[in-house]
Amino acid sequence: MKRLIAALALLLAVPSAACAQASLPPLGEPIEAQGPAGVLRGSLLMPQANNTGHVVLIIPGSGPTDRDGNSPAGIRAASYRLLAQALAAQGVATVRIDKRGMFESAAEGVDPNDVTIDAYAADIAAWATAIRARTNARCVWLAGHSEGALIALVSAQTDANVCGLILIAGGGRRLSDVLREQLRSNPANAPLLADAERIIVELEAGRRVPASQIPAPLQPLFRENVQAFVISLFSYDPSELLRACQGPVLVMQGTTDLQVTMQDAELLAAARPVEFARLEGVNHVLKQAPADRAANLATYNNPNLPLAPGMAERIASFVVEQGVPE
Repeated sequence: MKRLIAALALLLAVPSAACAQASLPPLGEPIEAQGPAGVLRGSLLMPQANNTGHVVLIIPGSGPTDRDGNSPAGIRAASYRLLAQALAAQGVATVRIDKRGMFESAAEGVDPNDVTIDAYAADIAAWATAIRARTNARCVWLAGHSEGALIALVSAQTDANVCGLILIAGGGRRLSDVLREQLRSNPANAPLLADAERIIVELEAGRRVPASQIPAPLQPLFRENVQAFVISLFSYDPSELLRACQGPVLVMQGTTDLQVTMQDAELLAAARPVEFARLEGVNHVLKQAPADRAANLATYNNPNLPLAPGMAERIASFVVEQGVPE
């Protein structure tokens, strides 16, 4: 049960204070944006040749995930760094970012736990403005990975600076429903199901749950200091958000992803016309990986494994086919 709860904590994408982490050598030029809560920092990687004029903003996934796609929670796959390098080789510029309150976007008085999906979307709007000013791009492509796909969908509802969306391993259902499904899938969780359902219903209704009413095994999922964030997560239906988006959309999903299912991608693809990329043998950290759980998870800690073949080429061809906005 502890293993499932740990996995669900990643699925819920609860933020946490940025931990000390050995950083990789810089890749690209520093870039900043003035966000609502303070200065946000990232890296701009421009192609050395055949610049297509397109810029992709890579929005990180759950928890304390840095601009390279790594996390002190145990992920060292460097997925976003590899994606940026591969896109640069295809003539597409990228910006990789540290989330507010974390890593180089940390600032005094900014609590990384005091955040919502709407707050992250406001940060993305600030990034789109800063990127346009720095690069002279007419608009910015949002490539959201995992939780970042939901943030991209929320951001696109109101931001005219968005060219379109690239949704990578993004959920297609309300996260509260995914959570129920995951909890029920393990018979060992049976003693917790009634309490979990009670807590989920309260959070779905926008009501906080006191710590005294949360059993110890469920504290990693529902601790009080992240409940505002969880309430925010539960409030959105990704498929409904996608139906409201007007621009071009590419949905990408790996077949050996242990955290997001092909069903989620198919729900997104059914919401409205999109381009759909089924990535055979690709897992959640965008590497080739078997379905076997242990071997799959081993790739999460190996930055030397390359990005899944063809992934960057598919993204580059998608954005280039749309043309450079006038």
